[in-house]
Amino acid sequence: MNWLEGAAAEAASAGDYGRVIELARDAARMTQRQLAEACGLSQPTVSRLEKRGVADYNMKTLAKAARHLGIPLALVGLADARTAPPARADRASPTARAEKPDPLHRRRFLAGAIAAATIPAAVTASRLSPGPEEQAEVLRGATSAFRRMDASVSARQLADAVQGHLRLVRSVAAQSADQPARARLASVTSEVASFSAWLSWDMADAGSARTWYGEALRLARRSGDELLIAYQQGSLAQFEVEAGNAAQGLGLIQGAWRLLEGRRPAIAAAWLRSLEAVAHATAGDQRAAERALAASEAAAGRVRAGEEPPWPWVFTFDQRKLAAARVIGEARLARPHRVLSSPDDAQTVLTFPHEKQRAMLGLDVARGHLAAGRLDVAYAVATPCLDTGLRLGSGRVIEGARAFRRGYASTSPPAFVRDFDLRLRDAYR
Repeated sequence: MNWLEGAAAEAASAGDYGRVIELARDAARMTQRQLAEACGLSQPTVSRLEKRGVADYNMKTLAKAARHLGIPLALVGLADARTAPPARADRASPTARAEKPDPLHRRRFLAGAIAAATIPAAVTASRLSPGPEEQAEVLRGATSAFRRMDASVSARQLADAVQGHLRLVRSVAAQSADQPARARLASVTSEVASFSAWLSWDMADAGSARTWYGEALRLARRSGDELLIAYQQGSLAQFEVEAGNAAQGLGLIQGAWRLLEGRRPAIAAAWLRSLEAVAHATAGDQRAAERALAASEAAAGRVRAGEEPPWPWVFTFDQRKLAAARVIGEARLARPHRVLSSPDDAQTVLTFPHEKQRAMLGLDVARGHLAAGRLDVAYAVATPCLDTGLRLGSGRVIEGARAFRRGYASTSPPAFVRDFDLRLRDAYR
């Protein structure tokens, strides 16, 4: 079976390791029961493994199946042979072993997942060991894979793996004697530092987030890539606005605009204008916020459907992100009727594909219902958002839920509010 192309490589790149197992099992003409018996597992365990999709996997179960089927471990996110030690007879039953969480191997799994995620970039090179010009692309692909995993993986779990990746990128950059390659590697390091800032922010560690954003901006300037510098200034601006420093954020955004004179990809213009709209709304400037939002909408209309976003953007700017900017802006301007009078926007943000961002946006919608006196609807929207924050350990979401809760005071709150308070207490456990 050719592991480097076709459905198996596509599934590995997407992080769907169960699908890789299923394809290999079918190619070997084995049933699920036969594979289970060969690996000392149960048939239902193999079935669950194959249908898990893009999610967390039990490393020992995954490694057993991969080894028996002859699958390269990197293709199922396992770069370290120590991830799956041989089974011992005195362990629990096969089913219990498969279902028990394996937190000790989570860091190795996340690091290994990047090996699989970057296979397509690595195999397109003319040789297995990338040269100076190829190193940046390979490392950049790994960073993009981490950024995609942020949608549904706890920042705390990702942070250790990302720090290890950052050390690798820095080491490769330090050893490079080629100046153009060093500039490219500086841009890759900048992206990793920026993502580290985002993870720190998600963990409610504002001090570390600000430090990492500063490092990302410094490295972007060293790289000389003006589009990257503008992106990092916009990212720092977004953080400062959320931290309550709207004026500073607006200054950073204006600086980013000056950098992009003559080179303004539609996605960059749409994104920066949406950040500007939220910053003006946070500062209470309704007219400026509306102008910036209109400009963002016009730029978003120039982003062609299906067009790959230019690096350093990993995700495109679409109507969902435009709807998100509108909802956030109206919430900051304390105009709940505008949020609720646009049901399409409210519904759009509640189906946002990024779980953590969807939770934050849902809390803004909930604030609109709360301000309009719809207490039961507000908490019906806010409660699953809080649950997402608790499940993924997102400090930003949990703090957003606390801010939402402060919007209602009563000496005898209804049962659903008391239930919300109990959930908030779970954040301390």
